[in-house]
Amino acid sequence: MSAVSIADFEIEVAIACAAWTDACPDAEAFAGDAARLALAAALHGRSVPLGACLVVGIRLTDDDEQRRLNRAYRGKDAPTNVLAFPLAGLADPLPPGSPLLLGDVVLAFDTVRHEAEVQGKLLADHLRHLVVHGVLHLLGFDHDSEPEAAAMEAREVEILDALGVPDPYRDTI
Repeated sequence: MSAVSIADFEIEVAIACAAWTDACPDAEAFAGDAARLALAAALHGRSVPLGACLVVGIRLTDDDEQRRLNRAYRGKDAPTNVLAFPLAGLADPLPPGSPLLLGDVVLAFDTVRHEAEVQGKLLADHLRHLVVHGVLHLLGFDHDSEPEAAAMEAREVEILDALGVPDPYRDTI
């Protein structure tokens, strides 16, 4: 596991499945960069607790672990591409100097790789997209309604463009 502190963000990336780095040697860096940029873009203009260090965990795991998490926390006995586990919100009170633990984003290798192949996308691009998607969930973005989905997708496309990732809703390799 490594921690990357940039400004007021700390992104902790844990790789629990070696297949991630076998298939995408820069998976840790890609995940960290995507999370950092998603935080910066989504927080632009929003109120953040003064002096708070925002912490996000990214876990790159396999389908078996993801299935267990999905079953335990969502009642769905199947793996899924990404899970987001929010812990605290920007409005939550903090003791002075305490980090704000926004939560964790967990990606399942086999599902993400399969989706990338079927959709004709690079694994690295799909990884970055799902990290951005998960971080936006940690910050309260959702896609339960059509307007929410459109707003979230637009934000994702904007962030991914800054990372050099094609629009995941339109472009393929």
